[in-house]
Amino acid sequence: MNNITSDEMTRLPETINFPAEEEKVLSYWQAEKVFENCLKQSKGKPRYTFYDGPPFATGLPHYGHILAGTVKDIVTRYAHQQGYHVERRFGWDCHGLPVEYEIDKTLNIRGPDDVAKMGIKAYNNECRKIVMRYANEWEQIVGRMGRWIDFKNDYKTLYPWYMESIWWVFKQLYAKGFVYQGVKVMPYSTACTTALSNFESGQNYKEVTDPAVFVSFPIVGDKDGAALVGWTTTPWTLPSNLACCVHPELVYAKVRETKTGKVYIMMECRIESLLKGPENYTILESFPGSKLAGVRYEPLFDYFRKYESVGFRVLTDTYVTEESGTGVVHQAPYFGEDDYRVCLANGVIKRDQEIVCPVDASGKFVEPVTDFAGQYVKDADKAIIKLLKERGRLVLASQVKHNYPFCWRSDTPLIYKAVPSWFVRVEHMNKQLLNCSSQTYWVPEYVKEKRFGNWLRDARDWAISRNRYWGTPIPLWISPDGKEIVCVGSIDELERYSGVRVTDLHRESIDHIEIPSAVPGNPPLRRVPEVFDCWFESGSMPFAQSHYPFENPAEFMNNFPADFIAEGIDQTRGWFYTLLVISTALFNKAPFKNLNVTGLVLAADGQKMSKRKKNYPDPMEVVNKYGADALRLYLINSPVVRAENLRFKEEGVRDIIKDVFLPWFNAFRFLFQNVDRFEKEEGIRYRYDAVRHAEKRSTNVMDVWIISFKESLLKFVTEEMKAYRLYTVVPRLTKFIDQLTNWYVRMNRKRIKGEYGVEDCYHALDTLYDVLLAMVKMMAPFTPYLTEFMYQRLRLLSSEPMDGSVHYQMMPSSNGRYINVAIERAVARMQAVVELGRVMRDRRTMPIKYPLTEVIVVHQSEQYLADVRSLEAFILDELNVRRITLSSERQRYGVTMRAEADHKTLGVRLKNDFKQVLGAIKQLSDADITRQLAQGHFDIAGHRVELAEIRLIYQFSGGNASFEAHSDNDVLVLLDMTPNEELMREGTAREIINRIQKLKKKAKLIPTDPVLIYYTVSGGDSEVRSVAESHRSFIVGTVKSPFVPYGPEAAAKPVLIEESQELKGITLTITICSPHDREVPAAPWVNLQLDEGLVPRYQPNPPSRKASLLLEGRLSGKPLTFDQLHQEVVTLFGLKDVQFNVLAEPDGRRLDASSYDPKALHQQTLYVTLGESLPAAGWTPSRMPYAAFRNVQSANGRRTTVFEENPVGVKLPAPAL
Repeated sequence: MNNITSDEMTRLPETINFPAEEEKVLSYWQAEKVFENCLKQSKGKPRYTFYDGPPFATGLPHYGHILAGTVKDIVTRYAHQQGYHVERRFGWDCHGLPVEYEIDKTLNIRGPDDVAKMGIKAYNNECRKIVMRYANEWEQIVGRMGRWIDFKNDYKTLYPWYMESIWWVFKQLYAKGFVYQGVKVMPYSTACTTALSNFESGQNYKEVTDPAVFVSFPIVGDKDGAALVGWTTTPWTLPSNLACCVHPELVYAKVRETKTGKVYIMMECRIESLLKGPENYTILESFPGSKLAGVRYEPLFDYFRKYESVGFRVLTDTYVTEESGTGVVHQAPYFGEDDYRVCLANGVIKRDQEIVCPVDASGKFVEPVTDFAGQYVKDADKAIIKLLKERGRLVLASQVKHNYPFCWRSDTPLIYKAVPSWFVRVEHMNKQLLNCSSQTYWVPEYVKEKRFGNWLRDARDWAISRNRYWGTPIPLWISPDGKEIVCVGSIDELERYSGVRVTDLHRESIDHIEIPSAVPGNPPLRRVPEVFDCWFESGSMPFAQSHYPFENPAEFMNNFPADFIAEGIDQTRGWFYTLLVISTALFNKAPFKNLNVTGLVLAADGQKMSKRKKNYPDPMEVVNKYGADALRLYLINSPVVRAENLRFKEEGVRDIIKDVFLPWFNAFRFLFQNVDRFEKEEGIRYRYDAVRHAEKRSTNVMDVWIISFKESLLKFVTEEMKAYRLYTVVPRLTKFIDQLTNWYVRMNRKRIKGEYGVEDCYHALDTLYDVLLAMVKMMAPFTPYLTEFMYQRLRLLSSEPMDGSVHYQMMPSSNGRYINVAIERAVARMQAVVELGRVMRDRRTMPIKYPLTEVIVVHQSEQYLADVRSLEAFILDELNVRRITLSSERQRYGVTMRAEADHKTLGVRLKNDFKQVLGAIKQLSDADITRQLAQGHFDIAGHRVELAEIRLIYQFSGGNASFEAHSDNDVLVLLDMTPNEELMREGTAREIINRIQKLKKKAKLIPTDPVLIYYTVSGGDSEVRSVAESHRSFIVGTVKSPFVPYGPEAAAKPVLIEESQELKGITLTITICSPHDREVPAAPWVNLQLDEGLVPRYQPNPPSRKASLLLEGRLSGKPLTFDQLHQEVVTLFGLKDVQFNVLAEPDGRRLDASSYDPKALHQQTLYVTLGESLPAAGWTPSRMPYAAFRNVQSANGRRTTVFEENPVGVKLPAPAL
């Protein structure tokens, strides 16, 4: 971007296409290798370590990825600005369910048998093909978002060196005794045919409606023929029932149903869940649940009667609750965690026995459950209920709506199922996990303390094995009898044990390898078939991405733990957890120091974003429409950086452009326009000189204020970014843009335009440049594109060379010398008064252009009034008032207060007490309010109510209609709204100025462009004409151009723009011309405008409705008659045999032979129409011919005019002269 011309600097467009400019910046970064140069620049500086959580490349990035990526990019860019060397490596999660599930769907693989038929090698090759399906798109989208990260030096979990480090990690855990094999009831995905860990199962809960059945378990030998009543929402588990469980201490009852006479046993407090109303039952007996211990009952089915000696009896445990069901919980030990634990403790099952699990890997019933064999368990619910009903065991069938876990990958319901797995012990190190977690810093902190802390306190042993194929194989070789186990920790180690050297560690490369037994004559050891859970791989990434400990171990340990990581709140039970577990188990330390947690990005309606529902805009469409910077700032300046949810709304991104970027760009553009003006008017080449600015400090209060505000902001940003509080930094940065554009620039326009001399203009330009440059550097991590665009132009105004990119620049340090707290306070108070005044003007619909007589500022504090007094000139100017009065006596002006509650905030907080507090607030007198305001809060009905929760209403006791009053609960401002003729006339002059300035802007003129401004007033005896004459010097002084009535000399000037507007009931036409003369027709002429209701004929498509006509004969010089004019119109537009009228401006009079005067029509536009009036809108007559023309010398020596086209767009041959 070294080829920016001076014209590109001074004639910056009024509006900017942000996405298009970003593309240019991106090309510059790529061509100049700016990111790579940043890394070279920082080489040798202190390291700042960052871990990037690996996404899967089997899908495209969504807003969650973009949000987390933006947070990471901001923090790492800022770290570079602070003088650190920040390596940023991208990582890819390549193994596991996301990939396998895609292949299973594509190849219609239903289970392990299908994989066995095609072979693991072929299956894994298919996985390998798609694993990086969208890698190019990821790189393109991440890059377009402005995120700088190294894709070339990436890590992938499928790299052999990465997998080798996984083996090393596992061997360390194995050596510590943390690894064991066991059977555990776990969340199980039937679609993916694998168990999931507890944290995986918690990632995708949905509200569903399931069957809820009450089933009878007749008690063997009961004198009343009583039956236990169990309740379950998983009828498919009933065929595997081996016991029932009750709470030993809670009260149970034997009840007789009135209608049927049947006797049931259930928890007393749950009777109504089945038998609604006391009239429907009689309690025969009450007793504690412990009395039921050991009671035997008739099995529901005969499939597992062989367990009758130990099963089909009542067990007791305190996990049974009073909240749902009947208090009798049916036990299927291999389909429920508590079921398994209770049955194991009571001898119903043993650890080493066969698993009572008649469900295969795909979730279908198998032998011995013959009645439902081959049916998917969820589908079998109805058949099971039907069979129970036929056998008289169904008491009641109903439905229940509840939250149920779904597979995070396949989005299918999970079941709980006993699975043999390899586990890492976690439960024994809960305290260590909490201790290591306590050494980390989280933003926001509450996520660590509550959500994450609770998860750690209840941490379970981690099932790390998956019965799958595409993953890192578990490196355990076991003898057939299971007594000899070898854990392999590296490729070299495998070669030492087996004599086989491998280069790849996937199953197809190592499953065949055998390790000879250490016992002579024993068969060789074979590898167990499982692979690692992909979360084990991503949780090991700090070590594996560096191939630790096989390469550079000392360098790794010097930079471990990481300084920073960031991901979404869903990773509290995912990546954050697995990182901590592995690091704590290996080194008893946390793997990171600082962590930013982001919330979830939801659709605008609050629902989860869904491709199927198409309830959100595509991220790249938003980027192409508004730019990446706008999307970045929208996301970062939202609740998601506080780990709260964001309802994504495209208009929010648009508002960033409107409210932040365009005002910022306009201030930037204003600087360059006035540098150009300075050079043209003063003949001085402006260049910013930091030494000059430091030595010749401006004493102007606004310069001192904005510099102080900048230095305070730098201090604030440094402190808050050190604490990783992005949610406090971004609002302050955007507020600074508002202070710069809506306050400093607007209030200093005259100074920046040089109206107070060269020296003062230097001060103003230096201050604006200094602040804009600092702003660009501060915002660079947040909006990398726009800051680059601005920096590349700002650096050309510097007297010192500033080469390269803005991202090579370090963050400036705050200079405390220039922080002036008193001036910042005074300006804030001045702004408060101005903003209150603006609100009052809006209430009365009194535009700021119309001056008012007086503003009164009321406050008890003398310091407050002194601050306002010191800046009263700005208040008078901003509010356009003639006089300011400062007072500490509100009553003097007859102003009283009443209070109202803020219903929204107080209602939510006080809930049931709100009505009482609301009534008390309404009863507060003026004296009560005054007294309570003084203490800084309100004490009402026993509650502390903050000032922000109260609305104060100011009213005039005397009913003074000429005043408006408004307050921010601190200062009271009164505005005299009495109309004054002199002030109203000045307001009209300001209206004229406003119209001129807008028209200049529309014509894309800059302040230094020399122009002439003409005006025409039509439509009666107008105040506007009078004001234009009486206030001409005021108008000229403001617009910096001559302002005169339209006269004959104007016809010789090229028109740059012309527009007619209504103002106070008349038409004001403003014509802005170039001061240079232009050629005008030598002959008198008129323009012709054809009505939309008439169709021109004999013309090319599309036809033209505009033409021009000479009012005299080209050769003879004689004036046209009305009949000749009429015939010319017919000829030009092909209107033969069409009846039409010709109307003249400005009043639309109809021309005929009697009223026709060619001299009076010169330079007018005639309207050709079927109607009898000029159009109501879109009618802007031109001061020059519509058709292109040239003046020529005729054969007889006369100077005349010929048209080169007529109608417009229809070329004419050169005429004979």
